[in-house]
Amino acid sequence: MSSAAPVTLTDDELRGVSALLYRWTGMNFGENKRYFIERRVTERMARTGSDDARSYLGLAAANLAEREALINAFTINETYFYREEHQLAALSREMLPQIVQTRKPGDLVRILSLPCSTGEEAYSIAIWLLENWPLVDAYNIEIVGSDIDTHALGLAREGQYGTRALARLPATVAATYFEPEHGHRRKIIDDLRESVRFTAANVIDRPSMAGLGQFDVILCRNLLIYFDDHSRLLAAESLYESLNPGGFLCLGHSESMARISDRFAMVRLEDAIVYRRPE
Repeated sequence: MSSAAPVTLTDDELRGVSALLYRWTGMNFGENKRYFIERRVTERMARTGSDDARSYLGLAAANLAEREALINAFTINETYFYREEHQLAALSREMLPQIVQTRKPGDLVRILSLPCSTGEEAYSIAIWLLENWPLVDAYNIEIVGSDIDTHALGLAREGQYGTRALARLPATVAATYFEPEHGHRRKIIDDLRESVRFTAANVIDRPSMAGLGQFDVILCRNLLIYFDDHSRLLAAESLYESLNPGGFLCLGHSESMARISDRFAMVRLEDAIVYRRPE
């Protein structure tokens, strides 16, 4: 179906698709993404049997399942294990040690990976802590992976990855936490796969985020670059409210909360610059 020649959207139809996606996800897709938009809409039209773009847009606006499918078609799932490793180092060396100063052994520590895409980053947190934080077994560590893309979440729960996703993992680490290769793919061992919970959430929708609860650390990397100023501010408010007082926020290397919201305090750690909700 995806091999069909893309439909040509009128300017009104292009604006209609962009407006729906913006309202639902906060992401901006405009004229400069016309070919990308037309390919994705063509795929969905073929799958739903829609005769023209206008009727398809009506379906997407009215049908929750098709809305979900359209959002899934537009999300960008570029990720791999141990991405931005310096932040993982900061997590084990400074962030978590500071957080547990006021906790007792056995207390809950919650970490959120959002967007978690197909799971590599959320599982990376679990692997990194097992390998690098001596106190990992002293506390009840809960790792949650969330994304707006429900298809990606399904793949995350399966926990099967190709060679490219594992390329940055040391061979000894891959051997410890993954089953032997089968069909050029490796599956995360069950104990680790079951230690991370995956659930859908939309960072610009506060009720959706509120359902996840409060966290001590949030890794929200390379998402805000797809937002405009208004969507970034909505996301910043959600992230702030989702952090416990004193909790840490990690953004992507090209992102800065300082240009979005003054509610966070910027913190320069040895390994990374992060943001913190004041106590």
